[in-house]
Amino acid sequence: MVFKAAPLNSGFLAISILGLIGSLLYVYPSSPPWGAAFFILFFCMLIASFISMNEATPDYQLK
Repeated sequence: MVFKAAPLNSGFLAISILGLIGSLLYVYPSSPPWGAAFFILFFCMLIASFISMNEATPDYQLK
């Protein structure tokens, strides 16, 4: 089975960066378990965006 990355839009990358910063600055100081959980979630979104930028082809989205 061959891995095929889906093309993600730039809004997904922007939300992951803003969520990462927001979870560190606002959520983590008031509730560390929730802050860590949101940090992990947005970090995974950021990694998915980086994989999509390198591997995905826009032709897949046009079909």
